[in-house]
Amino acid sequence: MTEQTPPTAEDPRSIGDIVGEIASDLSNMVRSELDLAKTEAKAEVAKAGKGAGLLGGAAVAGYFALLFLSLCVMFLLGEGMDLQWAALIVFAVWAIGAAVLAVMGRAQMKTVNPALDRTQETLKEDVQWAKNQK
Repeated sequence: MTEQTPPTAEDPRSIGDIVGEIASDLSNMVRSELDLAKTEAKAEVAKAGKGAGLLGGAAVAGYFALLFLSLCVMFLLGEGMDLQWAALIVFAVWAIGAAVLAVMGRAQMKTVNPALDRTQETLKEDVQWAKNQK
């Protein structure tokens, strides 16, 4: 930014020069704030990416834990019945659970409104406010 001198009666700058300097300083300030926001956003996205990767790894580990628990239940049931029937029972339990989750998820997705009504409303209000400033 430019170094500013306090206004005096002998200040040789015109009003236009002063307004131009203010506009230039404001522009520089906005650019600096945008650069700072961009830098902060990149850092936060990097942290979020690392967290998402860790959660993905946890999901894979959880999947295998569930798989082996299901096999364990199947073999325990196989002690009292044919192993094929035990496998079919474990499959049926998982299929019913998947169907229930799918129905619940579908119902939840029907409630999603991608139109962003509140955002559209506030943007319209901002446009109206800007028109009234003329």
